[in-house]
Amino acid sequence: MTWKLDPDRPIYLQIIDRIQTDIVTGVYPPGGQLPSVRALALEAGVNPNTLQKAMSELERSGLVESHRTSGRFVTTDEEKIRRLKESLVKQEIQTLLKKLKIYGLTKAELIEYIERNEEEQ
Repeated sequence: MTWKLDPDRPIYLQIIDRIQTDIVTGVYPPGGQLPSVRALALEAGVNPNTLQKAMSELERSGLVESHRTSGRFVTTDEEKIRRLKESLVKQEIQTLLKKLKIYGLTKAELIEYIERNEEEQ
């Protein structure tokens, strides 16, 4: 996994985003164990304290659970993961629509472009 971090945005927020994405895409399945803070910090090239802050936020949200002697695990609450996925997709769609608004496309035209592009892939 390659971590591309933007220096203009808080690193811990980018780590949260990355781990959330990895959870909803199945890289870390429900109930699956996450790598240690040190291992993830090394992989991401960040200070372990920064990664710990991100993990604490993920725990506070209920997406990650800490088990004292065995590490951190993804929640087994698949509904929570589904809601997170829906929220992330909605954010991406809103960002895309804001960018595309400058072209003055109607909803029908946008759908047509999406369908045509989908067929080409």
